Amino acid sequence: MSNNTKTMRSPLKRVRGLGSAKEGVQHWWVQRVTAVAMVPLLLILVVVMLKLGSADHAAVVAAFKHPLLALIALLAVLAMFWHLKLGLQVVVEDYIHVEGTKIVVQLVLTFAVILVGALCALSILKLFFGA
Repeated sequence: MSNNTKTMRSPLKRVRGLGSAKEGVQHWWVQRVTAVAMVPLLLILVVVMLKLGSADHAAVVAAFKHPLLALIALLAVLAMFWHLKLGLQVVVEDYIHVEGTKIVVQLVLTFAVILVGALCALSILKLFFGA
């Protein structure tokens, strides 16, 4: 049995030492976990928002002062933006082939996702604490 039939790596990859980055399975699992987590969290938030659809500002603020609703909203934001970041990372890795451009786009997208996610979390915390 030759060495080629024992491994799936090409001879060039073996020479260069380029193999699996050992991150693909974890990335895949985290994407699935965040997707599954978003289902109940977002369903709860949609139901709450439909009930608050005709409410005034004071009623919305009062609703988000409840610790459970604020926690659900924060967890939904965390799961949503983490899932978004992972999905955008896959798109960039698949469709941008110039390494320098790929790094810059990844940095910009990661910064943008963190910024918008932090603003959402801050808004929820502001409603909860009444600032």
